[in-house]
Amino acid sequence: MRAIGMVVAFVSGCCALGQVEGGQGSVATGVVFDDLNKNGTRDAGEAGVPDVRVSNGQDIVRTDKDGRYRLGVEDDTALFVIKPRNWMTRVDKLNLPRFYHLHKPAGSPKLKYPGVAPTGPLPASVDFPLYQTSEADRFHVLVFGDTQVRTIEEVNYLAHDIVEQVAGCDAAFSFSLGDLVYDRLELYEPLNSVMAQIGVPIYNVLGNHDENYAAANDQHADETYERVYGPSTYSFDYGPVHFIVLDDVMWHGATDEKKGHYTSDLSERQMTFLRNDLGELPKEQLVVLTMHIPIMEIAQREALYRLLAEHPHTVSFSAHWHTQKQFFLGKEDGWPGAKPHPHRVFVTACGCWWRGAPDELGIPHATMGCGAPNGWSMVTFDGNQYSIEFRAARRPANYQMNVHAPEVVAAAQTGQTEVLVNVFAGSERSTVAMRVGSGEWIKLERVEREDPYFQAIKVAEESEHPPRGGKLPRPAKSPHIWRGMLPANLARGAQLIEVRTTDMFGQTYFAGRIIRVE
Repeated sequence: MRAIGMVVAFVSGCCALGQVEGGQGSVATGVVFDDLNKNGTRDAGEAGVPDVRVSNGQDIVRTDKDGRYRLGVEDDTALFVIKPRNWMTRVDKLNLPRFYHLHKPAGSPKLKYPGVAPTGPLPASVDFPLYQTSEADRFHVLVFGDTQVRTIEEVNYLAHDIVEQVAGCDAAFSFSLGDLVYDRLELYEPLNSVMAQIGVPIYNVLGNHDENYAAANDQHADETYERVYGPSTYSFDYGPVHFIVLDDVMWHGATDEKKGHYTSDLSERQMTFLRNDLGELPKEQLVVLTMHIPIMEIAQREALYRLLAEHPHTVSFSAHWHTQKQFFLGKEDGWPGAKPHPHRVFVTACGCWWRGAPDELGIPHATMGCGAPNGWSMVTFDGNQYSIEFRAARRPANYQMNVHAPEVVAAAQTGQTEVLVNVFAGSERSTVAMRVGSGEWIKLERVEREDPYFQAIKVAEESEHPPRGGKLPRPAKSPHIWRGMLPANLARGAQLIEVRTTDMFGQTYFAGRIIRVE
């Protein structure tokens, strides 16, 4: 996106924050107002809302006592309101928040997938409706990694595998962390129609497979995304928490020497927005960053880390890897903060790209390379604290691990027989223990291993009679496997291996596996 020229504007205490050099622009003015009848239009008696932040994607101003603001724009600008606590923006019939105004007088370049139609000149007043609501300190948010559909059939998989499971839940809103589709941008519309059935507002994140690959540069690669979802970098408050959505995909168009490709980075424009946004937040507020590509891959990550480290309560979310992993970034990673920064790479809704043998409903099992099933997550926020609970697609909430041990163990070999446990959302801060029957609990050690059940599927795929469905990817060394040995001298007959795990949030789950000792 283009840099916007500096606009120094004061409107009854409303001032621009942040600046860049260059560019010739216009000035947008408008009102943020209390939309009492929720019709999206300012009617008589609907007062302006003071002290609300409005941005052009770089500068941020606050509305004056009458709800008015003034901001610089150029011919490719998304103006948006930064939703404050206890207020909500308009949400359309597909549950997509409409908190922005796109200013593209000439429209988007003509590409394979259409972008934004010409918007014409700036309206005399670019107004943003808000309506009052009540937001508790404690609330739930749904998080989906890569839905990544490439066909209508896969949209249907998503509908039956996940959306039907979460529809009607008590979440305040949801995030889709990018790769909404798999290159086929025409699927945005049917995808949105299905996701809308969840019944909560859906905030979307741009992924690399959501880019318009025919674009010559990063400025225009997200034109189709913008047409459908609005700006790809923005922020808002809900309850006591501040959320930031980042487009960390940088598109490099094809040249004579090189094919078009992406890297992970942030533009100077985005960094200026972040400095302005974070600079106004109370230090005790929890800051949540959402992005598609994990934060460790961002080229400017150390500059980003320095901004975040000024805030003692931060966490960041991503997807992209099609595995599930929890990081605690420290000094060795370039993180300068006093305590490690937690970064969660979330489970993907599509798992391993909707591959694998179909079940009785015709839906592929889509197990990820780390051995975890596809699924979604529920994040609970409470003040400046949070917890995350993984949920496997169409499985009960307590399905949190698989236990692997032989079906039959010789009595003389019990003390030499390995038990592996894949705790799907486990991390280095999880504890895992097992016991057999009424025996003592035995602490298990975390190891990086390929999941044995995933390995078995890959062997079956190479057999004379392979299972139906698309082949799974190569197995990955899973970061959430624990290992232990069966106790020696177990009695003959059926024996129950019971496993207990407690995660970094203090949540405890149980699982079991029955073996036979002979």
